Amino acid sequence: MKAMEKYHPIDCDLHDYLEIACMYHYCLRIELTDGTYLDAKALTTCTTADKEEFLLVENHENQQKIRLDRLSAITALTPGATFSTVSFRRAIR
Repeated sequence: MKAMEKYHPIDCDLHDYLEIACMYHYCLRIELTDGTYLDAKALTTCTTADKEEFLLVENHENQQKIRLDRLSAITALTPGATFSTVSFRRAIR
């Protein structure tokens, strides 16, 4: 994704899953729109002054911000999690 691409907000109902994941620090398999994935612990969400939203995760003691419109899916790896897999794929219009 180019740094200058316009941010496209995700649906509000998808935020709930991210907030739950962050509240309980779930370990997630995070699939990105470019086909890559990573396993990381959800920490928090944040919004920039430009209204871009990010998920802050920790992977091998390194923190990383992932822009929410780059998410394709998240899968909870934490046993007993309240959700399994959530798709963030945008509907084609």
